[in-house]
Amino acid sequence: MIEVNSRIMAVMGLASLTLFSGSVRAEDEMVSLVVKRLDESLKSAMSRQVSDPQNPRCGGIADHTGLYHCHTVGGFLKDAAAAYYHPESAYHSDKALFERVRLAAEFLTRSQSPDGNVNLLVTNFNSPPDTGFVVHNVAAAAKLAQMRDDKAVLSLLEPFLRRAGDGMARGGIHTPNHRWVVCAALAQINDVFPDEKYSRRIDQWLAEGIDIDAHGQFTERSTAGYNAIVDNSLVVMAHKLNRPELLDSARRNLDAMAYLLHPDGEVVTEISRRQDLNTRGTMDRYWFALRYLAVRDQNGIYAAMLKPHEPGSVDLARLKEYPELLKPLPEPATIPDDYEKEYPEYNITRIRRGRTSAVILHKGNSRWITMRRGGAVVNAVRFASAFFGKGQFIPSTFEKRDGAFHFRQQLRGSYLQPISDRRFLPVQPDAWAALTLKRKETEICAMNYTGSIRETETGFEIAISAEGTNGVPLAVEINLRGGGEVRGVEPIPGAGDAFLLRDGYTEYRMGDDIIRFGPGQCEHSYIDVRGAEGKLSGPSVYITGYTPFKRILIFAMK
Repeated sequence: MIEVNSRIMAVMGLASLTLFSGSVRAEDEMVSLVVKRLDESLKSAMSRQVSDPQNPRCGGIADHTGLYHCHTVGGFLKDAAAAYYHPESAYHSDKALFERVRLAAEFLTRSQSPDGNVNLLVTNFNSPPDTGFVVHNVAAAAKLAQMRDDKAVLSLLEPFLRRAGDGMARGGIHTPNHRWVVCAALAQINDVFPDEKYSRRIDQWLAEGIDIDAHGQFTERSTAGYNAIVDNSLVVMAHKLNRPELLDSARRNLDAMAYLLHPDGEVVTEISRRQDLNTRGTMDRYWFALRYLAVRDQNGIYAAMLKPHEPGSVDLARLKEYPELLKPLPEPATIPDDYEKEYPEYNITRIRRGRTSAVILHKGNSRWITMRRGGAVVNAVRFASAFFGKGQFIPSTFEKRDGAFHFRQQLRGSYLQPISDRRFLPVQPDAWAALTLKRKETEICAMNYTGSIRETETGFEIAISAEGTNGVPLAVEINLRGGGEVRGVEPIPGAGDAFLLRDGYTEYRMGDDIIRFGPGQCEHSYIDVRGAEGKLSGPSVYITGYTPFKRILIFAMK
């Protein structure tokens, strides 16, 4: 093990432990970088903090909309404590910072409801779970003060934490992850200000069992958001309550996430049930759970998943509160990068072939497939026809056979005859919808959509078929991530970021990564199909035609 110089040992309160594997010099630089970043953040926060004692928002810090959230102040207190107790920080033992901590603590106490809870001003009021999110940071600050036997700082934070503990020991939640948010917060308060009521409430929530499924996902399947919150909460609870069995669920989730990573470290978000659905995200929020378990288990996969997020996600307060984080990491292992893995419960299949990565969406989703080659990303392949204003292809059936994924949807359109049953005459205006089923249908039209996706040696082959009613305009949208270069396409007048591929192949390039696709077809430029889902953001390349329509598109990754 590499020796750490005496200054770093004094800073971290440890002997012969390294923050990051490598030389002492590299470690010194890393710690200094984290402290410098924290100091800059504190300087900005203090410049925005209200310090006028006559202002009712005194101690608060406004966001970009002018709202004064307790969550912002809680984060400030955690960072302030980390800097205040760190000898390398410009704010070490700084009296001015202590005064700002006092103002922030008083702001939080004033913001509490009679129950002890805080508000999330954009949606939740008198909210125990939002109190938990704030407590995560304030209790971390209190723990650092306790570790330094700093009764002055501890006394500033105690009123808020005790009242918050009372509120969470009685209060309810909204969503599954809130249970573990509240439990972790109660465990943190109990660690500093022990009270049996906190433990009793934690046991009540834990009696429900940890909500993790056979594929290692929590109820919300929020890969870019709430998964990390649950994992981090479970680590806190396991540590503070001396219940190491709680780490098992965090491990299962982190193991599962190894198969939900794209080549550049982005996470698959197509399975989420929360607001991160189809958004871009990474494993940066998992930093605490990843480092804690990478060190504890000497798990090289976790170390590899962690590596891209240090030092950017390093939390100085966590480093000081959990000394085990400073132990050496194992050598990074290879994250799985060659597999096809089905998740029938989530309606997806994951395919990874080195720098090529894809998510195939089984049914109930218009996007069909997302694919990428390194940084070149096809967000979606979709199509819709103008069939009775309901022609978006959203597969209703799915099966895998003969080495390919097959999709199908059947649509029906018709016209209505006069009502012949005199009991319903005259037809009242408010009865129109209710009487629709009483009418005879004529001029019945059908539309049958089929599609298939087959993996090839160089990428994917996508077949599209639409038939049943002839002469219906149809448009295929291939939506790309912005920032790349698209060659061989023609801009559509009046339609921003929309292009026609008339024939042949186009090349979409992002840096050194290329996806070549086609062949094109252009029989019209009607892309804003009535009744279809709106164009996705970013550049979209369109192939157009009329039914009956059959096309095989080749996507080659380079």
